[in-house]
Amino acid sequence: MTKADIVEQIAAKTGLTKTDTGLVVEGVLEALKDALITGETVEIRGFGTFKIKQRAARRARNPRTGEPVDIPEKFVPTFKPSRELKDAVANRAGIGL
Repeated sequence: MTKADIVEQIAAKTGLTKTDTGLVVEGVLEALKDALITGETVEIRGFGTFKIKQRAARRARNPRTGEPVDIPEKFVPTFKPSRELKDAVANRAGIGL
């Protein structure tokens, strides 16, 4: 599902125009991104929690040459789904993968 698909689905359910819905979706995603950039945790009840985690610096190995490579510490976004979302996905009816 793409952002355009999300906009189309929300517009159909709410009766808003696709243009207005697109602005709202873009605003929500921008707010989520800004919060994560500043280190905030974003909790959407019934959906899940977005956080930033710090990955420590480590030493890895280049698989092609076997030489050691230093990988610096970095911050990565993570998502933890809520119990409601986990249950809804686990109990999906009539959806085959």
